[in-house]
Amino acid sequence: MEELEEIKVRSMRWQDWVTLILGLWLFIMPFGGLLPTNSAAAVNGYIFGAIIAAVSAAELFWEQIWEEWVDVVLGLWLVVAPFVLGFTADHVAMWSSIVIGLFVAGDALWAALTAKPTEEPPAPPGA
Repeated sequence: MEELEEIKVRSMRWQDWVTLILGLWLFIMPFGGLLPTNSAAAVNGYIFGAIIAAVSAAELFWEQIWEEWVDVVLGLWLVVAPFVLGFTADHVAMWSSIVIGLFVAGDALWAALTAKPTEEPPAPPGA
């Protein structure tokens, strides 16, 4: 029973909820009129917002350390995307991508570095 409670607590980490919300926000920004719907920034938001939200939702149910590292990479992409995709002239899109990327990468990095092992290492023989 204690093991079940531990699993439930681990799946309710606040960092996973934060990245989920940031991913959803990035995805809906073009629909809310914050970004032009046919721009590179919007397409980037649709694709990477959906991926971040999906990975974060998966983290709520199946906590794996690799998911946090995927979020770190996705967040870093958002930081460089305005320069690579050429939407630096749109300051709202550029700064939204950079700030959300920094929060996603920082939040996931924090979660990855503070994650507790999900299983106890096996006891040595004779212990």
